[in-house]
Amino acid sequence: MRKCSITDLDLRGKRVFVRADFNVPLRNGKVRDDTRIRAALPTIRHTLSQGATVVLASHLGRPGGKPEPALSLSPIAACLSALLEAPVTFSEDTVGSSAHAAITQAGPGGI
Repeated sequence: MRKCSITDLDLRGKRVFVRADFNVPLRNGKVRDDTRIRAALPTIRHTLSQGATVVLASHLGRPGGKPEPALSLSPIAACLSALLEAPVTFSEDTVGSSAHAAITQAGPGGI
């Protein structure tokens, strides 16, 4: 029996939610080691090449249930944007109007 792969799916015009392990070391708001980000690039590139809107999700932690600016994924979005040489729309929120606006802003073929 063969397992289905993302390459077996028709992603044209779809929103594709990708849970990525972007738990990378940061120092002074900069990514110190982008190995985990680079590991996700083939999946992200394939999804983009299909014309899908890529919705990435990850986390660095949320101590005490409250946002911690030092653990924002914003530096990771910037690093990913540089690696892909493409804009990455970022939202601090995972639900609600700001998250929805970020997905809409990214549009087909966007992140």
